[in-house]
Amino acid sequence: MNGSAGSKTIILILLIAGLTHPAWAAENCRPTPYDEIGPFYRPNAPIRSSVGKGYLLEGTVRSAEGCKPLPGAVIEFWLVNEQGGYDDAHRATVIADQKGEYSFASNRPSDYVGRLPHIHIRVTAAGHQELITQHYPEKGKARGDFDLVLRKAIK
Repeated sequence: MNGSAGSKTIILILLIAGLTHPAWAAENCRPTPYDEIGPFYRPNAPIRSSVGKGYLLEGTVRSAEGCKPLPGAVIEFWLVNEQGGYDDAHRATVIADQKGEYSFASNRPSDYVGRLPHIHIRVTAAGHQELITQHYPEKGKARGDFDLVLRKAIK
């Protein structure tokens, strides 16, 4: 292979690799950071994808290993109601679909006791460590994208 043909081959391989393994995959597959569970978590939230209107949170649950989607991941949400208090009406469990995607509708969380508006999240998936984190909606936005990336379980 001469220098010019070799360079073209390498460029072609890199372009094909970029199409099958996009650049966002490596960057977005860092494990989602832990964020405190808080004192208001209660297990066994009802399965439902909506607890209100005004804010839509969507994303994909992925494995940090290979950035593969995790279909069937169990995602629990809890947040304050419009008056700033936690209640059973603002708890939900969502199951990620076959592509690992989820969608959750709620009221826009409000500030309370000096905290920024947030939605608590707990995620479990077979073969992976439990993730506890929080999503902080951007001011003035009615929707958020939040991929949840889990670490493989320690054997």
